[in-house]
Amino acid sequence: MANKAYKFRLYPTQEQEQLLTKTFGCVRFVYNKMLAERMETYEKFKDNKEILKKQKFPTPAKYKKEFPWLKEVDSLALANAQINLQNAYKNFFEGRAEFPKFKSRKHKQSYTTNMVNGNIKLSNGHIKLPKFKKPIKMKQHREIPTDYKIKSCTISKTKSGKYYISILTEYEKEMTPVNIQHVVGLDFAMDGLFVDSEEGKRANYPRFYRQALKKLAKEQRILSRRKKGSNRWHKQRLKVAKLHERIANQRKDFLHKESHKLAKLYDCVVIEDLNMKGMSQALNFGKSVADHAWGMFTKFLQYKLEEQGKKLIKIDKWFPSSKTCSCCGQVKESLSLSERIFHCDCGFVADRDWNASINIKREGLRLLGLV
Repeated sequence: MANKAYKFRLYPTQEQEQLLTKTFGCVRFVYNKMLAERMETYEKFKDNKEILKKQKFPTPAKYKKEFPWLKEVDSLALANAQINLQNAYKNFFEGRAEFPKFKSRKHKQSYTTNMVNGNIKLSNGHIKLPKFKKPIKMKQHREIPTDYKIKSCTISKTKSGKYYISILTEYEKEMTPVNIQHVVGLDFAMDGLFVDSEEGKRANYPRFYRQALKKLAKEQRILSRRKKGSNRWHKQRLKVAKLHERIANQRKDFLHKESHKLAKLYDCVVIEDLNMKGMSQALNFGKSVADHAWGMFTKFLQYKLEEQGKKLIKIDKWFPSSKTCSCCGQVKESLSLSERIFHCDCGFVADRDWNASINIKREGLRLLGLV
């Protein structure tokens, strides 16, 4: 079985919008209430992790007597808030994340509901969701195949006030691994997202955030002068939010297209398993690293390759791809970041990033057992 999600724009009526807002608030309330109780237990038994691991989370039904307005929203949405907290707590104990934090109103507004006994239905550009009297209007720009089963729906609201629904589907798919013939190595590049190992081509990422920086700074200055909470402040906040949303959409569009090209051309893509957060802090490239969204790009690339039975290989981040000569294999003792052209004693001269991408490809071939 395989999963695929479809994201569409929602156009709720004023009444439907009120229920969505109420559901977002109730989900956040239940999450925070459960977390508060869990924190009390953690303070009591933090020296004994075995007791903490055995502690069971209360169900959302526990709060419905004290807070009857919780009955007005979808019970599955509240149950999913409990599951999300359980996963966050588990990740903390297994060392994958920090201790869960309370969700504020400024946090992303969303909730997830599940398909149970046909409670979610699609029909004529509308979707029927639990607790809603009438179906919500939806811009369905592509069809979901009839043999795909709906598993769950996540409804979200952006900072600019737009509503979206992500429909998770499940379908049967026979995955036949591709015979790996065409392999490419990619080296992360600050001035173009990546450089490939075949011809040294760069992705030429346009740096959408940097392009919009002046306009964004201007709109944010205007927002800072407005009286917080006033009508003019809300209008200006919406302008800033729409600008940020446009940058994010441009970035996603570019990354989707580039990852699609690579997944179509190659059977295997080899990259370095980089710590982008550490890189941005150590080298003071915070804005540039965040603008490139390398992590998002690798996620897009991975699922696009896996859908076709292809592979994404991540090599060790400590592999000396930049310091190694791709011609003779000699490893330099040191190589400063300012040296953009790689020079070797054997006479080999090449662009630093291209040389690194060739070494990344070779290491990937070695891991695959093809050399």
